[in-house]
Amino acid sequence: MNLSKNSFNRRDFVKSGVAAVVGTTLANQFPGSANAFYGVDDTIKVGLIGCGGRGTGAALQALSAAPNTKLVAMADAFSDRIDESIHNMLNPEEMDDAMIDVISRIDLPAEHLFDGFDGYKQVIAMSDVIILTTPPAFRPIHFEAAVDAGKQIFMEKPVATDAPGIRRVLAAAEKAKEKQLNVVVGLQRRYQTQYLRWIEMIHSGAIGDIIMGRVYWNSGGVWVRSRSEYEEKAGRPLTEMEYQMRNWYYFNWLCGDHIVEQHIHNIDVGNWVKQAHPIRAQGQGGRQVRTGLDHGEIYDHHFVEFEYADGSRVMSQCRHIPNCMNRVSEAFHGTSGYAPYPGEIYNSAGEPLLKHDSSEDPNPYQQEHDELFAAINAGQYKYADAENGAIATMSAILGRMATYSGNVVTWEEAMASELDLMPEQFAWDADPPVLPNAEGRYEIPTPGVNMAY
Repeated sequence: MNLSKNSFNRRDFVKSGVAAVVGTTLANQFPGSANAFYGVDDTIKVGLIGCGGRGTGAALQALSAAPNTKLVAMADAFSDRIDESIHNMLNPEEMDDAMIDVISRIDLPAEHLFDGFDGYKQVIAMSDVIILTTPPAFRPIHFEAAVDAGKQIFMEKPVATDAPGIRRVLAAAEKAKEKQLNVVVGLQRRYQTQYLRWIEMIHSGAIGDIIMGRVYWNSGGVWVRSRSEYEEKAGRPLTEMEYQMRNWYYFNWLCGDHIVEQHIHNIDVGNWVKQAHPIRAQGQGGRQVRTGLDHGEIYDHHFVEFEYADGSRVMSQCRHIPNCMNRVSEAFHGTSGYAPYPGEIYNSAGEPLLKHDSSEDPNPYQQEHDELFAAINAGQYKYADAENGAIATMSAILGRMATYSGNVVTWEEAMASELDLMPEQFAWDADPPVLPNAEGRYEIPTPGVNMAY
């Protein structure tokens, strides 16, 4: 969401403290950084919370967005993830002059690296811009803390895994608006030229009134981190909290199921085209193929029918099953035409109205950071994505509630849900919300039985 606001003093806006010089080791390795041309007041200190692959990529994209950025602090639950992230940032697949400049602005003394559940607090205190890329369970906690501290924020989707978390994010989003803090959420299609042009034409009436949409995230699935693999590395049994945190994608409190963690992108496009959120949903799903011990408690397929206030429907499919039809995209049908793929529009006679060539489009993952840091450098308040990120996440949670319960669930019922998936305590020896049985298996949501979902 772009907001027209008056500019104000950039030094007040960024709230920069004393910017450190480039770390000695890195400065010697990569001399001549463009960073040297910026004074103390110009340095934007970036902090990374969540050091997996997405966090590593987001940190490099943030540093690539403006030459006066510096990565000054990192936090992750696991110290080895921090080490791996730093290694990957310093050893990119392609090393050119631009990348040399980027990694020369990584300034991470050991005392700025924090592991455990509370390390995020120190990173927020040290940084001007906070990157939130932990598993989604922690997003409400970290977002709230960053807003309370008055920081600019990039946070990945989804922004929560349950309705109480969504309400917490929405409350923090209001505070962020009051403080005029830029917030960008990693629903990168909203920064992607192909989608922007496509949806602008749909909104202008190119296919008439929307009758139906189809949104897909059908793929073979993602990584699995086995308990035995990490116990072998550790040389000891893992606590249940350690195991679930390592294998976070397969537990609802951490991930939300893949309908929330991945399919949110496509569901968000449905909302974007409709300029609304669903009013109710019904659907079905289950797990048929990905049923191993390390597949936790989530489904491997969902089908949801989302209904909007005008009576139109968006049909949603997501699947994590190998050797099947794969599709990750969206399509819409209107009273006077159809838009079968992003960037393509045809009238009712089948004549093309748009066939967008995306080959020269900027990388949307980079674009969202470019726009955020351009606003910060200009001292402008332009981006308030948190509310939309919460609505998109809640739409996906609504779909999960429908498939898990097997019933029609309304938006109001979903938003009012008191089902809190979070642990009572965040500690390595504390019990997570779900525990395995004697065979090492977890209870799977059963339609018609698990009505609370």
